[in-house]
Amino acid sequence: MRTLLLLPLLIGFATVVTAQHHDHHRDHEPTSVDSSRPSAVHQHSDTADVSMMMPHAYSLSLPMTRNGSGTSWQPDASPMYAVMSHDVGSGWQLMLHGSIFLRSTWQNIGKQDKRGGNAVDAPNWIMAMAQRKLGDNDLLSVQAMMSLDRPVMGGDGYPLLFQTGETWNGRSLVDRQHPHDLFAALAVAYTRRMSDDIDITAYVGYPGEPAIGPTAFMHRPSSVSNPDAPLSHHWLDATHIVFGVGTLGFRWSTLKVEGSVFTGKEPDEHRYDFDKPLFDSYSWRVSWAPSRHIVAQVSQGYLTAPEALSTTDVRRTTASVQFAAGSQSAWWSGIVALGHNDAGHGHEEYAVLAEASVDIDGTIPYARAEMVQKSREELGFNESGAHGMIEDIYAVTLGASQRLVTVANIDVAIGGQITMNVIGDSLATFYGGTTPLSGQVYLRFNPKLFGMF
Repeated sequence: MRTLLLLPLLIGFATVVTAQHHDHHRDHEPTSVDSSRPSAVHQHSDTADVSMMMPHAYSLSLPMTRNGSGTSWQPDASPMYAVMSHDVGSGWQLMLHGSIFLRSTWQNIGKQDKRGGNAVDAPNWIMAMAQRKLGDNDLLSVQAMMSLDRPVMGGDGYPLLFQTGETWNGRSLVDRQHPHDLFAALAVAYTRRMSDDIDITAYVGYPGEPAIGPTAFMHRPSSVSNPDAPLSHHWLDATHIVFGVGTLGFRWSTLKVEGSVFTGKEPDEHRYDFDKPLFDSYSWRVSWAPSRHIVAQVSQGYLTAPEALSTTDVRRTTASVQFAAGSQSAWWSGIVALGHNDAGHGHEEYAVLAEASVDIDGTIPYARAEMVQKSREELGFNESGAHGMIEDIYAVTLGASQRLVTVANIDVAIGGQITMNVIGDSLATFYGGTTPLSGQVYLRFNPKLFGMF
C-alpha cells in the first residue's frame, strides 16, 4: 500500500524530533539572540529561554516566529509547531517541522458518475532549517524541504474539485492537486546586520522560493489542520517551489523590500529530478510588520511561461494580511489575500482567500473561504466558442481536529472537514449540481506546539 511508504519518514521524523528534544534539555544557554536587544521576543512562561536560542532565519534582530516560507514574513505572535536544538556542533542550530496527513477523502459526494473522485492518501512534507552565526553580525542559514507526495499518491496527486495546475503524462491536471517534488527546497542565505534596524540578505535556492506572495499554505498556522491546497494556490503561493532563484532583501525596522530573479516555469511532472534553472522571471515584494500580531505584503512577479503546456507569460500580483494572537493555552491565526493573474490580451483572473484557525489546548476548529476565476480551458473544457470564457468558483471549508496524544514530541490528532463549492449553471451538468459537496477524515502527525507567544 502506498501509504506504507510514509512509515520510514514518520519513524525518522520521530527519531530526529526526540533527539532534538534531548539536546534542548542538556543545555539552556542562549547562543544567538541577545535578550538585551529591544527587538528580541520574550516567550511565555517556561519557553522563555527557547526564544533566545535561535533568531529569525534572515535576521539576528528578529524572532524565529516571523519565519514564513522562503523569505516571507508572518506575525511574530504566530504559533510554531516545531522542535529545535541550539547545539548541534560548531555553533549550528537546527529546527525541524513538517506534517503528515493519513486520510480518506471523498470529492463530489453522491455523484460518482460526475467529476470528482475518492482516495486514501497522505499529503506530507518535512523541513529542516539550520543556521550559524559568523561573528557578531553575520548569519548563515540553510533550508532543506522534502515531500513523499509522488511515491505515496502517484504522479497525478490527489483529487480536489476545481483544482488546476501542472501536468501528468503530458496532460493538464484538472480536479486534482499535483504532488510536490521530492526536493521542495534546498536553499542557503547570508545576512549581514548593519544595526538592530537594518539587515541585508542574499538568498539562493535550487529549488527555492522567490519573493512573491504570502507565506505558502502548508507553512501558515491558519491552515495547519487543512490537508488540501487552496484553489487559489496558483494565484498566490504556487511559486514556493522553483528550480533556480536568487533574492536580495533589505530590512529597515518594520519594513522589508525584496527582489528576485528565478525560473518562471513550474516544476515538471518528473518529481525526483532537478529541473533546468532558467532565471527568466523576476519579482518584487514589500512586507510590513506594524506589530507582533500583523504582517502585510504586496508583491508582483513576471513569470515566463509558468505552465508546461503553454507559452503564455503571466504577470502575478498579490496582496495579503496575516494575523496572529493568543497565549500558551490558546491561539488564533488568519489570513486575507488577493491574487491576480494577467496573461495579456485581456485574459485576467482573480482569486480571493480568507482562512482562520483557533487552537484551544489541542482542539482546532478552522475555516477557509475562496473565490477563484478560472477559464473553461483550465477546467478541461475545450468546446467551440469557449475560448476566454471565465467561470467564478466559490469554496467554503469547515473543519476541526482534536489532539489525541503526544508521542516523542509529535502530536497525533484526528480531524475531518467538509467543503461546499458553489458554481454556475454552465458547470452544473458536469458536476451534478451547482453545490457539489466533498469531505474527508484524517489523522495528522506534526511536531507539538512550540509555545511562541
